Amino acid sequence: MSALDVMGLAAGVLFGVGAIAAVIRIIRGPTILDRALATDVLLAIAMCGLAAEMAVNRHTDTLVVLLVLALFAIVGSIAIARFIGKEDES
Repeated sequence: MSALDVMGLAAGVLFGVGAIAAVIRIIRGPTILDRALATDVLLAIAMCGLAAEMAVNRHTDTLVVLLVLALFAIVGSIAIARFIGKEDES
């Protein structure tokens, strides 16, 4: 097992722990802002995981998936912010 494999495994474990913590925060809440932030964190972890996989395997095959995830993260954050803004006015 090379040093690159060990580093990839360590990164995978840390990304997994972060993802589990984000999912717990999505489930437990308590507010919609907590859930929205945890969803953003989960998307960021997924993007970092894909980027790490691309770096370890030295390819760019999943770059399109990475860009689509970034687009969803931005659009989702904006949509939630607008929803919360309209809710506060009422």
